[in-house]
Amino acid sequence: MAWFTADVTYTTDRDKLAAVRPAHRDYLRELTDQGVVVAAGPWADDLGGFVVYQVEDRAQLDKVLAGDPYTTEGVAAERAVREWKITLGSWLPES
Repeated sequence: MAWFTADVTYTTDRDKLAAVRPAHRDYLRELTDQGVVVAAGPWADDLGGFVVYQVEDRAQLDKVLAGDPYTTEGVAAERAVREWKITLGSWLPES
């Protein structure tokens, strides 16, 4: 399994953000139930958000991102995705 982070900058269209947010959160809840999303939430200034994913590979992540309402509805104006190599913390499997 691979870990990825996505740092998202939202569109400046606040009405669109508000309209799409419930569907986006429902989508992330389903992914959380599947163990794909580990943590997610908006930045305190609500200009963007951050998500931690655990997936098989980048190809799976790309499919997940493509299905996100923030992608399909144009709310994610920018998204910086990086693979994350966790070395410390409670998310690591026990050895």
